[in-house]
Amino acid sequence: MAIIGGGPSGLLLSQLLNRAGVDTVILERSTREHVLSRIRAGVLESGTVELLREAGVGDRVELHGLPHDGCYLTDDDLMVHINFKALTGKQVMVFGQTEVTTDLYSAQDAMGTMIIHGVEDVRITDLDQSQSCVEFSIDGVSKKLNCLYVAGCDGFHGVSRNTIPLGVRREYERVYPFGWLGVLSETPPANHELIYANSSHGFALASMRNENLSRYYVQVPTTDKVQEWSDDRFWSTLKKRLPSDTAEAMVTGASIEKSIAPLRSFASEPLRWGNLFLVGDAAHIVPPTGAKGLNLAVSDVYYLHSALIDAVKAKRSAGIDGYSDRALARIWKAMRFSWQMTTMLHRFDDEDSFAAQMRKASLNHLASSETARRELAENYIGLPY
Repeated sequence: MAIIGGGPSGLLLSQLLNRAGVDTVILERSTREHVLSRIRAGVLESGTVELLREAGVGDRVELHGLPHDGCYLTDDDLMVHINFKALTGKQVMVFGQTEVTTDLYSAQDAMGTMIIHGVEDVRITDLDQSQSCVEFSIDGVSKKLNCLYVAGCDGFHGVSRNTIPLGVRREYERVYPFGWLGVLSETPPANHELIYANSSHGFALASMRNENLSRYYVQVPTTDKVQEWSDDRFWSTLKKRLPSDTAEAMVTGASIEKSIAPLRSFASEPLRWGNLFLVGDAAHIVPPTGAKGLNLAVSDVYYLHSALIDAVKAKRSAGIDGYSDRALARIWKAMRFSWQMTTMLHRFDDEDSFAAQMRKASLNHLASSETARRELAENYIGLPY
């Protein structure tokens, strides 16, 4: 099995396949240091935690992860608590994607998996044959890897999705007219649970990675540059968007990482073409508002790993034949939830006064309806596979 992409989805797929006796080779264009330096998601669905346990990399999640029973949604000083545990019986776990990737690398190294970094000029061929081929170069030397199947885990800008011909591929996209400016600081979190703030000043999110490492975001125009945002400007903006009690008690400090991420919803169909299977960001992108990015990639891995094991070990093709449809059914539900959360919590530049009232009405409905809170909680903790 050739796996293109050495991020968490590629590493997790490889880990699960290796444990079942299916050999893999991982090809990654970046250095390991670069992969591990990416600051990404930190909220894990209950199903993601279960699959990490199954893969044998759940120990540190259990030891260092922060279980969260719920989150808050706010409109200026109105705070609505969504109690996941009471409404669904399940929790989410706060544990950084970088930590998940670190654990997966360690597990793969222990297994002796071949992970090749610095690959360039990747080309996938013979996808309609009994054996496929991945050609690439490393340090200017051309290489060729023969394999039964190829998993494209190489992200939105990777080669895998574009290998599927335009006449076969269908793409759907919504680009949002704003981004998230994120700051990481070695400070205690503003609250013991996440706060999603929809304020008259714009959106903000108060999150964390551990008890002394906080992650905060504010909505910014896509034209903004990181250099334009000093720490003082960031903290001042964040405090205006959080409930006043939270803002007054919040501990601020120097940022140790600062970046701006644009927001988009994107999906590509199908997820299979011959012996090629798309996984994670290679197939879909969601706004981070619903905490679905990494979790949705893990759900792809859940469907694909068992299908590939069945195809390789038992010579049964039903699983790989049904992979695209099964994964897409869950993907589109998560896309809907992420779009709904983004629309409910963000101000749009060209919106009228009606849109602002609809956001307020949505939050007031959540405050008064247990049914509405349960529906949000069920989606947030992760729909069943």
